[in-house]
Amino acid sequence: MTDAPDIAALASRALIRLGGPDWRSFLDNLISQDVETLAPGEARFGALLTPQGRLLFDLFVVGREDGAWLDVQADQRTALTQRLTMYRLRAKVEIAADDTPVLAALGPKSGAGWVADPRRPELGARGYGVDQAATVGEDAYDVWRLALGVPGAADWGTDKTYPIEADFDLLEGIDFQKGCFVGQETTSRMKRRGQIKNRMLPIAFDGPPPAFGTEVLAGELRAGEVLSGRDGRAMALLRLDRIGGPLTADGRTVTVDWPAWMPKT
Repeated sequence: MTDAPDIAALASRALIRLGGPDWRSFLDNLISQDVETLAPGEARFGALLTPQGRLLFDLFVVGREDGAWLDVQADQRTALTQRLTMYRLRAKVEIAADDTPVLAALGPKSGAGWVADPRRPELGARGYGVDQAATVGEDAYDVWRLALGVPGAADWGTDKTYPIEADFDLLEGIDFQKGCFVGQETTSRMKRRGQIKNRMLPIAFDGPPPAFGTEVLAGELRAGEVLSGRDGRAMALLRLDRIGGPLTADGRTVTVDWPAWMPKT
């Protein structure tokens, strides 16, 4: 028998409830992920982008019998609700905040209310409306996610990063076969032309993390910048053509710890 995974309550996440006869077509025309085929009890990862193709809001779409939940950053729920309402026009869509708590299992988890994390199998499951007490804090979840080399909301900011730079294409966050969505032209062109110069990758070092935004240097050349992190490890946005040799940040040696799930080409 395997040990049950730890459960974390994700206070940094909140839900928006979508319903009404047009919710699928409405949402599908906006976000980077297909929802036309989303089944109840299934989750998909995606984003709402700017028209120029930069990240505005990351989200998980969770299928329900009568609509869907959007699992979003709690401090952005109001702004996203307002943006969706602006896009709604004459569509028959209900948009409302929902205070159902969001949980994460640090490993495989099944049963009522649990859905597999759509980004990577290693990320376990997310729980919605589950009557289960947390066994660890959200900080433990972030440590675990960072150990897997998966960037999070603290890394991309708002209206700054392209989703491919944040690895959304490798984390099942973009459906390149679906119809139009906001920001699709830039996103598809970057993928089609292979113009992927930067990626978010984990870096390792000794001691506390360099401050957010600290330059990563390859000799005297800028190779990227440090993002969120903790002792010994952080995410960084790095230029792929400058990380083949020794790197430093804040005067300290850093090394790229390439995730096993990420192809090197």
